[in-house]
Amino acid sequence: MPRLLNKRASAAKVVAGALTALLVAAPASTTLAADGDMEKCYGVAKAGQNDCAAGEGTTCQGTSTVDGQKDAWIYVPAGLCEKLVGSSLEES
Repeated sequence: MPRLLNKRASAAKVVAGALTALLVAAPASTTLAADGDMEKCYGVAKAGQNDCAAGEGTTCQGTSTVDGQKDAWIYVPAGLCEKLVGSSLEES
């Protein structure tokens, strides 16, 4: 059973890494967000990779301190956030 869990954890890490690489390589502009093609997705950014809002005492972009910080967001294509584990369209 542990072997199956390791495979699932590894697959989840690969998917998360690929998504992060995609989003970091092609950061969303505020124009895309304003057009509704992108949306803020909370709780999925890797530490230091958030677009904004990373809690009290932070200045914004790149200031999240842990992976999946619930009050840090990144722009993702509209409709994607709801499909990501641990994500939210609203700050928690």
